[in-house]
Amino acid sequence: MRRVEFTSPFARAVLPIIGGIAGFALLFGITWILASTSTKNRENQIDTVPQTFEIGQVKDVAKSIDDGGPILYPDLRDATGKRSIVIDHTGSDPAKGWQVYYAYPADRNEACLVEHIKQSRNFTDCEGRTLTVDQLQLPTDVRPVVENSKTLLIDLRAG
Repeated sequence: MRRVEFTSPFARAVLPIIGGIAGFALLFGITWILASTSTKNRENQIDTVPQTFEIGQVKDVAKSIDDGGPILYPDLRDATGKRSIVIDHTGSDPAKGWQVYYAYPADRNEACLVEHIKQSRNFTDCEGRTLTVDQLQLPTDVRPVVENSKTLLIDLRAG
């Protein structure tokens, strides 16, 4: 087999550099293809984020609400505050009477988050108005679930 030799000084200086650049370009292209393929596969995988949030034992949570008023939870999915919720309980049966509200007034949007007035069932909104818990926005995609008449969960799935 005949070996290729570069005879001119220019070819001996430039062709190995061009060969090295071509090798790095090939390596970059292969890495790009592998990364792109693995990202597409990840997009097709099932979502592993929990769809429920456990609040606690219904008796304990109901007693806490009776003593201090509805419980305000910050956004359970991200930091925007849009899905901050208020959990309320009415009635004497800890397994029944649960309601979830968004933490903003029914006549405003999520930009007007409320603050709980301690030891009461009232809230103040972004305009300084005092609101009762039933004046908050009812959610369409969050609901309370009592599991086995013992545990209170918040279902974060729509419906």
